[in-house]
Parts: sequence; structure tokens; C-alpha cells
Amino acid sequence: MLFESWYGVLRVLLVGPLAYAVLILLLRASGKRTLAKLNAFDLIVTVALGSTLASVLLSKTVPLAEGVTGMLVLVGLQYVVAWLAVRSKTVSDLVKSEPTLVLRDGDFLESAMQAQRLTQGEVLAALRGAGVAEKEGAAAVILENDGSLSVIKA
Repeated sequence: MLFESWYGVLRVLLVGPLAYAVLILLLRASGKRTLAKLNAFDLIVTVALGSTLASVLLSKTVPLAEGVTGMLVLVGLQYVVAWLAVRSKTVSDLVKSEPTLVLRDGDFLESAMQAQRLTQGEVLAALRGAGVAEKEGAAAVILENDGSLSVIKA
């Protein structure tokens, strides 16, 4: 179906900017952590916020007030969990992963790479990106908890 009614189009034109503005305000108010590089916990919240925004925009059965409440709940929960993670090692261990050493002194750590589903090609690409031509030129490569690879030159 290409067109149902002008009501639907007008609703999106009215609700869209309002929901978008609320989302931007929530993200700014929740701090830089929400907008930083994503770990798995942050990614889940970001995807859920996007899904909530899409539901508010495209579903006639989801009023703006309910969508905004949903976004507030998600950002609030993220804030609470992040706050607890800073203050409790147990909570931190539940929501954050530890960095993983995948190359040491030019040698691939195969078991760590397999556990993290990381290929030698991906590690070599990170080395090249850091200006290291060969794996022997690296003291270490670490898979960070946000999924990026950090290279420590030899």
C-alpha cells in the first residue's frame, strides 16, 4: 500500500519533530556516556531508543506521551545501571566486559582470538591503521570492551 490517508502523513509531520526533539534533549541531559563509543549495554539502550522513536512515529496506536515515557524509562535505567556500575564491582562485571589481549610481542593469542571471534586479518588491519607494518612491530593488540582494537607499538 502506498498511501492510506493524509492523517497518517500529518501525524508523522507533527509527532516526528516533537519526538526527535525530546530524544535529543534526553540524550544531552543523560551525559556524554550515552553518546560515547558503545559497549554492548549502551548499544542495547541505543537500539531500544531508536525502536521507541520509530514506534511513536509510525504507529497510530502509540501516543507521543507514551513514547516519551518509554524513552525516559530507557535513559533513566541506563543512568541508574551506569551509576551502580561505577559504585559496585558486581554490577560493573555484569554489564561490562573486560578488554582482551589478542596479540603479545608479535604473536597472535589464538585462543583469545577464537573466544572473541576475531580473525588475524582484523588484527592486521588494526596494526596497519596504527601505522605498524608487521605484527612484530607491536608489543600488544587489545580488543577493548567497545569492540575497537588498541595497538601498543613495540
